[in-house]
Formats: sequence, structure tokens, C-alpha cells
Amino acid sequence: MSTAALFTPVRLGDLELAHRVVMAPLTRMRAQPGGNVPPALAAEYYRQRASAGGLLITEAAQVSRTGQGYPTTPGIHSAEQVAGWRAVTDAVHARGGLIVLQLWHVGRVSHPSFQPDGGLPVAPSPVRPAGQSFTADGGFAPFPTPRPLELTEIKAMVDDYRAGAANALAAGFDGVEVHGANGYLPQQFLEERSNRRTDEYGGDQARRNRFVLEVVDAAVEVWGAARVGIRLSPYGIANDSGQHGDPVAVYLPIVRALAERDLAYLHLIEARANSAVTGAPVDTDAPSAAAAFRPHWPGRLITAGGFTGPSARDVVERGDADAVAFGRAFIANPDLPARLARGAELNVPDRSTFYRGDHTGYTDYPVLADLERSA
Repeated sequence: MSTAALFTPVRLGDLELAHRVVMAPLTRMRAQPGGNVPPALAAEYYRQRASAGGLLITEAAQVSRTGQGYPTTPGIHSAEQVAGWRAVTDAVHARGGLIVLQLWHVGRVSHPSFQPDGGLPVAPSPVRPAGQSFTADGGFAPFPTPRPLELTEIKAMVDDYRAGAANALAAGFDGVEVHGANGYLPQQFLEERSNRRTDEYGGDQARRNRFVLEVVDAAVEVWGAARVGIRLSPYGIANDSGQHGDPVAVYLPIVRALAERDLAYLHLIEARANSAVTGAPVDTDAPSAAAAFRPHWPGRLITAGGFTGPSARDVVERGDADAVAFGRAFIANPDLPARLARGAELNVPDRSTFYRGDHTGYTDYPVLADLERSA
């Protein structure tokens, strides 16, 4: 069955894509311990997945030390981290690919072992998320109740995002994506379940939206709107987020406010991706985030969450999205665009190697060319 619709050019702001198969941001926990610097192997990992005119979105990179919530995840707040990312962008550009950095702060989804001086994680309000946190040694512990950010600290946090965007520019990226999904700090501000503030950053929905808009505007100051995207998960439940009676009503105000900024793209996670959180079978009848928000988003839209080649083709042909981001399929198939274009069989990802470790399950998946030479 043809997937031709995925292999037509599209422009996302200033980013000229030769095809519409995007690599989704994928946490791999392989940064160098201590400094959270992308390892040399990361350059090879991203190089393998680059294609001429194709777009890669990096794994999330914390914008400050307080933004970390998982072991050995890369940052974008030190000179050493910038240098490590420069090796990645050089490798991707050498293959003609495009790459944007995802800016990240986990907020309350952290543990004191990650925090400066062992302090509490920060959040909009002192609302403890359900579940367990990673610890810096790779173990697990119950989430602590986070410390609410003071107004001056919120302003400083926006500055951290601005600095992260500037560091991404220095590292040679083609743009940045604000991580506003999966229950991390921006989503914690957006949602009433985690934001109980009564000041200018809480109360009604317009005030709860304020932090996200200030972060996006900070990134735009550095890059211009045409090289800034944002990822949202209106139907998501990760990290004790979401669970709204009417997600569309909750997210329409922020989507409309973002639309006024003429960003490069809006990146939405589909509801069926919740199966990765619950462990339940994929809900094929789950509502479509792309279809729900497409009428309210005049710009380019990327959708992600459990797509196959044919289903990705269908969503593009319907006009619900302009491009489709693939996650696990890109982990196991460095040459995923080529495989989808040819209708070739896909490698099966090994979940046991998704996080931490060495090259195994990271840079050793075979590509079609290798398989054909050995046949």
C-alpha cells in the first residue's frame, strides 16, 4: 500500500522538509554521568537517523539543574553540554538532515537526589504527583511534595528557557521545541489539578496559560517564531497529568493563543499513546488530538502516537496533520523513512535497551542497505 503522501515536501516555518516522517523526541538516558553531556555515541545515533531534508527532534534536554528528573539525561545549560550537542548537529547536517532541540523542565516530576543541595523539586503548587520518581542512582522512591515557585523564581525559570534556547542556537540546531507535554512543568502550570495558584500564574485558564506563553515568547526572542515549535498532550495522563472531562475545552485557549504567534509547528501527542503509560492495549477508538485541534490551528501540525506507515499516510491525506512523528519505530529503524517509502519490513524494538546502557539497542540496529549486502 502506497505511503506517497508522506514523501512530499512541506515547510514548517523556516524549516524546509523533503518528507513528512519526523523523528519524535525519545528519552534514552545515555548522557555522561555527572555533567549530563551528550556522549560521543549520540552523534552516531542521530547521524544514523538523519535523512536529506528530514526532521529529527532530540530527546528532551533540561534547561537547568532543577529541571532534571531522570538519570543521565542531557542538559542544555553548560558549555560542555553545548559542545556535546554541537557534535550531534554537525553529524546530522553532514547527512543533509534538520534537527531541533526539545527544551525541558520536569518540575514536580523529580526527586531531591537530582536537585541542587538535595532540595525539593519545584512546581506551580505543592501538589504531590501520584506514583514514584526515579532517583539519581537509578532506583525509585515516592514522589515528594514539591516546593511552589515564588514569583521571582518563575521569572528566573523563563530566563532559563531563554538561555537554553540561546545555547541550542550556539550548538548549531535548526530550531527548538518547547516540551509542554507529559506532565512536565509547562503542563503543570496549564492544568488545574497541579496549579492551585491564585496569583498571576493561576486561577482561571488564561492565567494558568501565562507561563507557557512566556516560555514560548522567550524562545521566539532567540530564534524567531518560524523556528520554534511546541509539544502538547491534551489527552495525556503521563506523570499524573490530564484526566480532564473535556480536554478540548481545557486546551483550546492555549492553542488559540499559540496560534497568534505563528510558530513553526504545533506537535500533538495522540490519546492512544496513553497505552504506553497504562500498559493497556492500544485504544483504537480513542479521540484524535489532531482532528480535534486542526480546525483551531492555522499553521503546521505534527501528530505522534502509535502510527504505522498507512495510518500516517491517512492522517496526512485527510489534512488532520502535516507531518507524523514516529518514536519506537525510529529507535529500531535508523532508516525508517526509506523503509516506509519502500514498504519494507521494520525491525522490532527491544524495550529492554530503551534506557541507559551502551551502544546495544542504540546504534546497532541494522539498516536495509546492510541487510541487502549480506543477503
